[in-house]
Amino acid sequence: MHLNPFDLSGKVALVTGANTGLGQGMAIALAQAGADITLIGRSEPTETLKHIAETGVRAHSIRADLSNSDAVADIVAEAVSELGRADILVNNAGIIKRNEAIDFTPEEWDAVMNVNLRSLFFLSQAFARHLVTESKSGKIINIASMLTFQGGIRVPSYTASKSGVGGLTKALANEWAAHGINVNAIAPGYFATNNTAALQADKKRNAEILGRIPSGRWGKPSDMAGAIVFLASPASDYVQGVTLPVDGGWLSR
Repeated sequence: MHLNPFDLSGKVALVTGANTGLGQGMAIALAQAGADITLIGRSEPTETLKHIAETGVRAHSIRADLSNSDAVADIVAEAVSELGRADILVNNAGIIKRNEAIDFTPEEWDAVMNVNLRSLFFLSQAFARHLVTESKSGKIINIASMLTFQGGIRVPSYTASKSGVGGLTKALANEWAAHGINVNAIAPGYFATNNTAALQADKKRNAEILGRIPSGRWGKPSDMAGAIVFLASPASDYVQGVTLPVDGGWLSR
């Protein structure tokens, strides 16, 4: 029995796309719960590293282009080499392309699918292989979307990729639960981040969004803390294949 089932002390979490926004908020939350953190992305996450350092845990940054699934091959090995182990994987990195479905190009389609689904799968595979080889348990948390459940407009590849994330989360949970690996997902609603700045600035759209959210406000990156720590911790050891909305009630409306 864990005296504190949410304690992540002694664990190492790998978080992709944690330079800003939700990824940064989740990385900080995991660090505050005691986990050492490996940050993975195309650029140096200077601000995130600063916040993590304030928690007193260790941190390491890996530069990798997740649009190329070949780049994931050495990520887990480097994380283990630098911080000694790998226990938690948060697949947060993602991109979006907007265009009418009738005009959507193969390049726009592939760019989104490569980051949001292909690299997510192969990084998860590399992480799971490490755990199985070492006979260790672990946690994989994928970041899904409201568009895991809804269709959206002018974002066909994003919707397809995030619907795929929901399905893949279940499929991997089915296969890897027997190895002690929990695979779950979080579906964020409307959060106040750099990615939604244009929506927040649009008075009409902003009012429409707030009018549907029962909580009556945009989410903050810190609102992801409870869900990410829960799914990364021993508290969720019997939770498998779930996509948990963190949306202020958007989907219940």
